[in-house]
Amino acid sequence: MLQQDIIAVAMSGGVDSSTVAAMLVHSGESVVGLTLQLWDQTRLAGKHGIPEAPKAGRCCSLDDVYDARRVAEHLGIPYYVVNQQARFEQDVVRPFVDEYLAGRTPIPCSLCNNHLKFDQLLNTARSIGASRIATGHYAVNEYDSERQRWILKRPADLAKDQTYFLFGLTQAQLAHTLFPLGNLTKTETREIARQHGLALAEKPDSQEICFIPGGDYKQFLTAYLEEQGRPMPDSAGELVSSSGAVIGKHDGISNFTVGQRKGLGIASPSPLYVLGIDPASHRVTVGVETELATRTLRAGKLNWISIPELTASMRVRIKIRHRHEPALATLEPVGPDSGEVVAIFDEPQRAVTPGQSAVFYDGNEVVGGGWIV
Repeated sequence: MLQQDIIAVAMSGGVDSSTVAAMLVHSGESVVGLTLQLWDQTRLAGKHGIPEAPKAGRCCSLDDVYDARRVAEHLGIPYYVVNQQARFEQDVVRPFVDEYLAGRTPIPCSLCNNHLKFDQLLNTARSIGASRIATGHYAVNEYDSERQRWILKRPADLAKDQTYFLFGLTQAQLAHTLFPLGNLTKTETREIARQHGLALAEKPDSQEICFIPGGDYKQFLTAYLEEQGRPMPDSAGELVSSSGAVIGKHDGISNFTVGQRKGLGIASPSPLYVLGIDPASHRVTVGVETELATRTLRAGKLNWISIPELTASMRVRIKIRHRHEPALATLEPVGPDSGEVVAIFDEPQRAVTPGQSAVFYDGNEVVGGGWIV
């Protein structure tokens, strides 16, 4: 008799991953629950205004670990907590800090998916005999035999679409990953959780980055650098208009992000926004809202999913933020060895921000993506 394949479910302690575990158990699969312990929520508590007690709604908290364990016990499946704090700090937290200090605006959730939630999770799953992992992400993946590639698609519930954070998944990772919620709405997921008697069926979704208490990244940067014995770099400089005229001073480029309006420290008859940040000169360019619009972007560190690589112009829709509606554009390869692409939008887009992800879509398919430079 053949041994049944084991599926490792990435259990975050939320309703989505818990429902995935319940669905797989109910369908007769052999399931093991895994939770990645990524960050000590008390590590910087009380420093530089960071709250002493973890706030509700943060991903990967101790309460989430407790909830995931409780669901595993309810379902009668083995459950393990895997400590990946060192790897998380190396591959997610430190790059996040360095990007902000360099005047860019990073997106840590994509890094976490690429380096931890799929890469390390698959390695851990294999070590316990599991051939596949399943997650609570709202996405669809399927194999296209004609192209001989795994394809990542947007889910049925576009309001919960998480493909923007998954653009970095490789063909090998997609081949061993299940997204059981891809064809469900969030309302349907909660109803299934109720049907399976899960106590957290009504638990709110997490909203905050797990290691940024209160969502204040400036507090975190200050506290983290102090803990590491690293001085805050002196990146004070000039605030300049789009014409290059100096109109003020600032204390450091890490205090700004493209599109920012508040906290500029200058008075103006019209609202001013950050248009650009030059890490070399420490200059921050500001202007009126209409100047935020641009028709081009450049992206590097690319990952292709529905195609092996981009060799010619391609019409796509591009998403430049999680809540951004994908916009029509023409994607152009820069050169054979550049590792970059240029996109020209049909219509100007607001606040194209270096450090964020640009994800390319062909209909509902994720063509690929990269990091805006």
